[in-house]
Amino acid sequence: MEDEDRQTNRPWDIAREFPNIEDEHTPWKLLKLLKFISLSIVAIFVFGLALCSKTSFLLLITLANEGTLILSEEQKPVALLCIGCALITSSVLLFLKSIWKACYKTSKLPRKDTMAVILFFEIIVSAGSAVLVIVAMPHFDIVTNVTIFNGVGILSALLQVIAQCSAKERNQFLLPSLCAFIFLLLGFILFGVLYIMKDPTNTQMIIWVGLAIGSSLLVSFNWWENYFRLIAKTSRNQLLKNICEDMKNCQNILHIISSLLRIAVTASVLGAYVPLSQMDWDIVRSIPGRETRIIAIIIGVQLVSSALCHWFSLAACKMHALRRCFIVPLYLASLAVMVLLIVPVIVYYEDYKLGLNGTASANFTGYCATVVDGRNRTLTGNIFTLDLLSSGTAVSWWLGFVLVTIHIFYLSVYRIQRTQDLFIRRLYEGAFVEQSLLLNTRFDIQNKEQTKKPVEMLNIYLCATMWHETYDEMMNIVISVFRLDRYRPKNNPKVNDFTFEVHIYFDDAFQDVDGGRERHLNEYGKMLVQSITEVYNIFLSTEDKLFRERHHIPDQKVIRTPYGGRLIVTMPEGNNIVIHFKDKTLIRHKKRWSQIMYLYYLLGWKLMSKYYNRWKDGDIEKELKKEINNTYILALDGDTDFQPSSVMMLIDRLRMYPKVGAACARIHPTGAGPAVWFQKFEYAVSHWLQKTAEHVFGSVLCSPGCFSLFRAKALMDNNVMKTYASRSIQASHYIQHDQGEDRWLCTLLLQQGWRVEYNAASDAYTNAPEDFKELYNQRRRWGPSTLANISDLLGSTTTTSKKNTSVSKLYLFYQMFIMCTIVLSPATICLMIASGLAFVLRIHSAAALVIAIIPPAIYLGLCYKIKEKIQLTIAALLSVMYAFLMLVVIISIIGSMIIEETILTPSSMFIIVMACIYIITAIMHPQEFTLIFYSFVYILCVPSAYLVLIIYSMVNLDNISWGTRETSVIKQEAKVKLTGAEKGTFSLTDARTETTLRLIFFEQFEPIFAYLPFSATTSNLPYFNLFSSLFLAIFLRIIYHNSYGTWQEEEQFWRDFMEKYLKPLPNDKEYQAKIKQELRELKNKVTFVFFILNAMWLVAAFTLQLFEEVLSISIPIYTVFLEPTGKFFTMDPIAFMFIVGFAITVIIQFLAMLYHRIGTLIHYVAYLDTEPKEQQLQEKQNSYQAGRQVNISAPSLINFLQTC
Repeated sequence: MEDEDRQTNRPWDIAREFPNIEDEHTPWKLLKLLKFISLSIVAIFVFGLALCSKTSFLLLITLANEGTLILSEEQKPVALLCIGCALITSSVLLFLKSIWKACYKTSKLPRKDTMAVILFFEIIVSAGSAVLVIVAMPHFDIVTNVTIFNGVGILSALLQVIAQCSAKERNQFLLPSLCAFIFLLLGFILFGVLYIMKDPTNTQMIIWVGLAIGSSLLVSFNWWENYFRLIAKTSRNQLLKNICEDMKNCQNILHIISSLLRIAVTASVLGAYVPLSQMDWDIVRSIPGRETRIIAIIIGVQLVSSALCHWFSLAACKMHALRRCFIVPLYLASLAVMVLLIVPVIVYYEDYKLGLNGTASANFTGYCATVVDGRNRTLTGNIFTLDLLSSGTAVSWWLGFVLVTIHIFYLSVYRIQRTQDLFIRRLYEGAFVEQSLLLNTRFDIQNKEQTKKPVEMLNIYLCATMWHETYDEMMNIVISVFRLDRYRPKNNPKVNDFTFEVHIYFDDAFQDVDGGRERHLNEYGKMLVQSITEVYNIFLSTEDKLFRERHHIPDQKVIRTPYGGRLIVTMPEGNNIVIHFKDKTLIRHKKRWSQIMYLYYLLGWKLMSKYYNRWKDGDIEKELKKEINNTYILALDGDTDFQPSSVMMLIDRLRMYPKVGAACARIHPTGAGPAVWFQKFEYAVSHWLQKTAEHVFGSVLCSPGCFSLFRAKALMDNNVMKTYASRSIQASHYIQHDQGEDRWLCTLLLQQGWRVEYNAASDAYTNAPEDFKELYNQRRRWGPSTLANISDLLGSTTTTSKKNTSVSKLYLFYQMFIMCTIVLSPATICLMIASGLAFVLRIHSAAALVIAIIPPAIYLGLCYKIKEKIQLTIAALLSVMYAFLMLVVIISIIGSMIIEETILTPSSMFIIVMACIYIITAIMHPQEFTLIFYSFVYILCVPSAYLVLIIYSMVNLDNISWGTRETSVIKQEAKVKLTGAEKGTFSLTDARTETTLRLIFFEQFEPIFAYLPFSATTSNLPYFNLFSSLFLAIFLRIIYHNSYGTWQEEEQFWRDFMEKYLKPLPNDKEYQAKIKQELRELKNKVTFVFFILNAMWLVAAFTLQLFEEVLSISIPIYTVFLEPTGKFFTMDPIAFMFIVGFAITVIIQFLAMLYHRIGTLIHYVAYLDTEPKEQQLQEKQNSYQAGRQVNISAPSLINFLQTC
């Protein structure tokens, strides 16, 4: 970089390079369109499904009415049976879900008093529901049945009043709850008066009215838990608190018991009512076909629409669209039912009046009595009064229902809120789905001053590990963290969700200099400082002006540390970047040790030590636990490019789900060339299908360190951080621990009971190896470590499945099957190549198999004799050869379809189904659809990736070198004089004793220079000789004793920590030879088992092909019109078993992908609805912060670091 001051004095030099700092990857317009479409669809579905559910249920009740003409009197039990099925379906679903959760998650038994309370309320609620809809409602007219369900919230209104009165703060919804109770009570009074006035002598109808009112009151107990938790919270009664806590901890067992009890009570009421009403159950088996179809359609629509309405309502709440897609559609649905069922009656009534031609007087009530109900009885009382009472009942109930649920309009919810935090009960009521959904929504005490739930402040550490990244790669991560700084300013009072600090751990940052006494910062460290300086000016120089003032980085702290040096840079919005330059002669290097370094420094020293000092003075256990829960670590690589929205998406997962220990994003490889094209589609398939299946059915096994968010509480758990810091002492440790450290850390988390998730809504970009050698060396590390960690999990199946509710034995069986497919992939590729050769060369399958085995067998033998560099050269040649062979295989499959004139053969169907799955999957990822074009390169490279690469990885199992970014640093010559001719700057390139001492001294005491009678900073430092510096050091040491003591404590932490965990490994030749020998022995054992299994697979296939006439499976071939051709397709059992097994696995992954995409879409919509799009670039300010600014350029900072 040219000197910055000289550049500012060249007004003619108007052109500049300006990297793109905006989000160029996220398709915001597409996401906004998806948001609009999704919210519209959800709102329509919630409204339409609620309407279908209620309408179909009322039709079932109408069929059970004694006056209906659809079913005869003796066929009424069928309608009553369908009504009972509608009541218990939700209980059956709850029972199945709770059984699954109890088996694979938690199954704690409740206390006796808790069980008694639950049993009492479940009995009265289920009995009330059954009596209301089975016994009472079939005797009322359609208007009453439409409106009576709105009255079931009367007890909820009363409990709302009690809960708010018991709360200490002033409440916002006390008056609406009181009015709701009054309106609902008034509705029941008008309802009773209405039917008494219709016919006071009809004792039977009075009984039905009494049963309806009484059962409605019993049903209103259904949502008592919503208010019991609030009352118990403010109560002094410990029994209530214990019951409330026990209900929360024993939900699964309680739901199993309650669902069974509801089913039993409903069945008892239904079974008793039918014979008591002089009806016979035998008629159920002799219903005519027409009536059976009508009833089946109605009950089918009711059951499906109720379940889907519940699901779409939940999706609406998670999308943060309560008002638009949940509350308003359900309110409108209850009105639409009335319109849908009553308006046709009014239309027919008008036709009825016209049909009378004035021959007789008509009124609507008489019409309903004589025509609709068919009762043909005389009504007593004033008709106008009865109509008024009927309308008043409906209006009172509906207004009361609206007021009792009006609090949902102001309910504070987070993005992707957990279901248990949205709805108090898992159960929905199929009979009155809209009332149950709204009344089941969480009720919170909301005061008048604040209706939004406060968000706990999170503390996030962004920790990046660097080594030999290029300048462009460094720019990616530096620009990303500056974006986050602009997105979440530190000193902005409106931002209260999280604060962050960036820590970059730079491995091997120093080098020896010829003629120098100290180690100097190497070229890679200088590039990092240079990139930070450039990006700092970019983010403060975004205004569009012809002349711009150059901004300078404010005063920074450069501290010498026991591990090397530390540079602290304050970004424009106040957040800090802390760069830890590591000297490998002082501290252990490589990525895992850098991770251990920041884990113990941030979680051990910065978090625990400060509380330990306070703990001596008092109990701060609760405060410490809260901060641990709210502390996250975002692991990054040195080349990661990400957007602030991606960080927010990961935060949402950990904030909502306390058992999630880590969450990873969708990783996109960047670069150019065939190797990158292969990786683009490979990454896509692994994320689209494999990671989504792991997330849905169990837990993700690997959260990559390039962009993953970890919970501090999970990392600090037993056997996680401590075990992760252990030194490799066995040969297998070097494979599992050091070659795949990210996967091993996730294995430790899983074994301790933590869940690891995949969030496809979060995206990150990282550079992929573009060179064939680097790609093979990277996968040489990843492949064996993957198998080692999966084997570790499978070996601890019993303990892991007990501790981790997300990792079941069935899920581990799925992982074992995946592992077997990986192990046998070389043999499988040979079989695939052999089938293509057999078709093209027209030779026997057994002979083709022998030909297909020869090249990999020769390569396997050569790998044991030749050097690794030559192995890679041969692997590259084989990869090209196999790419042509794969092309032959593809053409052979197409050719077989043409020759056989059908696509209905196992191999053809397999290829077609796989292609359809991949295409549909790409369509489900519209922003990544173009990656499907890389699939052709991926298919051609399959033999290279799953045959040649695996042989190379296994044979070089004893090679534990990193294999990538292994570039050497150019040595520098020492400069023997001071540089720094620029005014106001001070830079050093020599590390003599005198200048080193001066720099160390002034950096330790820089914070108090403002109190001195002269200005002394790191940038305008006067030249003191050695003796004057020592004299001033003694003077300042007395003044600055406390702060200096704090640094001394931290320095002592580093020395103790490095001595215990990160002391550089001794160059013990004997120990290294021993480990090398153990690695070689381990390689021999593993490769023997590995290749013997593949050989056995091939021998079995070869034997079956030799005797294919006897041992093969013959499958008839059909045309595309499903007409038999008379030909048969023969396939050996092993190939058939492989196709079936692989197809089932892919279909399972595909279904998991569909489910996961729905959750991702919900997250996208919720984010767009609550977070603004990336903030626009801010206007330039004259000064960044109060105080002086110093012209510190990148060269001066680099030179200043030479002595650290």
